[in-house]
Amino acid sequence: MEKRLLELEVQNFRSLRQVSVPLGPLNVLVGPNGVGKSNLLDVFRFLADIIQSDIEPALEGRGGFESTAFRGGSRAPSNIRIRLKSTWTRHSSPNAPDEYELQITRRRREGKDTLSRQESFQFKRTKGRGRRITIQGEKAQVVDTQQSKEQETRSIGLRRFSSGLSTLPRLSDDAGGNEVAVLAERLASFRVFDVNVNAARYSSRYSSGFHREALWEDAANLAAFLLRFSEEHPEAWDRLESDAKEVLPQLRSIDFAFPSGPAGEVIVVLHESGLRFPTPLADASYGTIRLLGLLALLYDPNPPSLTCIEEIDHGLHPQALELLVERIREASERTQFLIATHSPALADRIRPEELVVCERGNDGASRIPAVTQEELEAIVERSEGLPLGELWFSGVLGGGL
Repeated sequence: MEKRLLELEVQNFRSLRQVSVPLGPLNVLVGPNGVGKSNLLDVFRFLADIIQSDIEPALEGRGGFESTAFRGGSRAPSNIRIRLKSTWTRHSSPNAPDEYELQITRRRREGKDTLSRQESFQFKRTKGRGRRITIQGEKAQVVDTQQSKEQETRSIGLRRFSSGLSTLPRLSDDAGGNEVAVLAERLASFRVFDVNVNAARYSSRYSSGFHREALWEDAANLAAFLLRFSEEHPEAWDRLESDAKEVLPQLRSIDFAFPSGPAGEVIVVLHESGLRFPTPLADASYGTIRLLGLLALLYDPNPPSLTCIEEIDHGLHPQALELLVERIREASERTQFLIATHSPALADRIRPEELVVCERGNDGASRIPAVTQEELEAIVERSEGLPLGELWFSGVLGGGL
């Protein structure tokens, strides 16, 4: 996938006192509970919340600055900083990436806390040209650099504590609206996928005349999504069904039924070997429903830019992981994955460049990654073929259980 997030840097956000995480198409976060995996994912939720509602509501939703900032150490931090690099806009590349930085600062004045923000955007535009946007106080300054290194500068008024992520996409291209809109759209699409088996097993509403509906984060609309997918992408549907049969040997085919007619609700039914009647998904096992939800996600032809799956192996037989990892790699050409897991069996099936080891020190600060790519490759080379999951579980890589 050419358009993706390249790197994330975070300071003083929850347990992330200072981390810098290079990101590839597939990133598997391993480590015990409480080391900061969820906090890393919450950085993206935080940015998405800023885009939807602005900085102050995003902070309030996490208990305010005090609760959001790093809690370790002898002194409370005065700022939270998030910086990322990507190749999301049209002219960006790994050598000339998009860059975004947000710093939220707290100062004590006259017995009261006041918050301020600084933001900066940097984009590669056409050949030899660049654009930098800096935001401070109530002003955004847009600087365009020409090939001759001449600069054109414009200023735009903003509300004191409004974010450029939430405000600038509404402006014209001259004000940087197009590039910021691309960045904001990608960040806002971030999705944490977790199959709610109790919701996914039942019917969902479907009508052929309605707009295409994305698969929900909890897969509660699984039946409607799979039906539409089978109608619109028959070849991909055949592959999805074949994958399900590979993991579920008793499965002969997947079908649909309409309890209240074709314009109402749809349910998934499974035809299984040895049974006289098809099995409604409502009567299927936990693992079967979770598997179908994950396959639906991985075959989604229009996924978001960033997809997170927490505990992907939960409820699945280890033999299913081989196929799932293969499908994740294929899907990573369409969406970038962050997967959090405790499973050595999953780690056994991934490559060193896909592994992100997470630890937490005695000072309360997360170390992500706890092992650099160079260190990891050296350990693997010395291990004489031991799989990554075994190396991690034994503590050789750190981040042990």
